[in-house]
Amino acid sequence: MARPTGYTRTQIVLHWAVVGLIALQYLLHEPIAEAWDAWRGGAEIAFDPLVAQHVVGGLLVAALAAWRLVLRFRHGAPPPPEAEHAALRAASHAAHWSFYAFMLLMPLSGAVAWFAGAQEAAEAHNVMKIALLALTGLHVAAVIFHQVVLKSGVLSRMRRPA
Repeated sequence: MARPTGYTRTQIVLHWAVVGLIALQYLLHEPIAEAWDAWRGGAEIAFDPLVAQHVVGGLLVAALAAWRLVLRFRHGAPPPPEAEHAALRAASHAAHWSFYAFMLLMPLSGAVAWFAGAQEAAEAHNVMKIALLALTGLHVAAVIFHQVVLKSGVLSRMRRPA
């Protein structure tokens, strides 16, 4: 398959939609954490729309990530900038596939924890939460580095379709 010069409009929209959903998951996580702690302590849990939002939001992240993967396999992804060092290419490759893994495994671990009451899944979910936050920080730093220092224009690929 020939490598595209940029992402499709759908790929870009899905990227930013997932960014927004994941940001909401972090910002609105407290109600589900409190409900989990209460349930683990033996309390009955009443319906809370913010808990439902976290569950549905996580499932939506997984569904959109799966859609993104399908599009990536069908349409491909643009190559890294030509002058990019091999180490940066390898780091970028690893980071992007790690994002896909987190976008699928976090909702899965959260669902197993929530619906099956599996403490191990909840612990894995929390570890991944921290790792995803660190990876996101690294990703943002890499984009800024590419834009400001390398002036490679990679950010434009996520703003305008090819």
